[in-house]
Amino acid sequence: MSAIPTQEMRDARRDFDKYDLVCDHLLVVDRDAHDEDGQPLVVGTYRLTREKDAARAGGFYTSSEYDLSRMLAGLDPETKYLELGRSCILKSYRARPGTMQLLWKGLMAYVARFDIDLMFGCASLSGTDVEQLALPLSYLHHFHPMPADLRVRARPELSVEMNRVPAGAIDAREGLRSLPPLLKGYVRAGCCIGEGAVIDRQFGTTDVFIYFPLSGIDARYKSRFGLVK
Repeated sequence: MSAIPTQEMRDARRDFDKYDLVCDHLLVVDRDAHDEDGQPLVVGTYRLTREKDAARAGGFYTSSEYDLSRMLAGLDPETKYLELGRSCILKSYRARPGTMQLLWKGLMAYVARFDIDLMFGCASLSGTDVEQLALPLSYLHHFHPMPADLRVRARPELSVEMNRVPAGAIDAREGLRSLPPLLKGYVRAGCCIGEGAVIDRQFGTTDVFIYFPLSGIDARYKSRFGLVK
């Protein structure tokens, strides 16, 4: 992905925003490798934002692209939810399945510790040409929609139509194969997708909304990553 950093980010040689100061950061570290400062090398990250953290930042990051009001209003008041964001694996470690597995194990441990019921956030497809992304967008739209009564929609001024190929013209296996690894993992584990995509030109991506109730996670994933919830 080809992110366009601000000058401040260029100077710091780091991607950051206001949410980083209030959320939790899940890291995978290779202690046998070191960065240019001699510190153990960070090879995988997740940014985890709970409701209390979002309140300190003026809302969830996802709300800058999607209207969360219907979903939040429709949830049981006791529901504990977690925003997932900034998932990233160092390029040279992406072919190593253990890195993603460690991130997921850490995420499931976090979910269990804070008794989370629902995860949500934005997931990205590389590129901003939606015609080239017609298959994955249409596949997600037709085969993995959120429940209608809770369905999150992209903000009208940002929304891009996902329904670009008729459902009958899509081979589900091809659709799944067209997804990037992280989004493919989410779908296989049981997540659903909101309505409308959003083009993020700063990061060179097309984003979709993911809705991930813990009760809906595939039993194989619960067993594999140690989730007892």
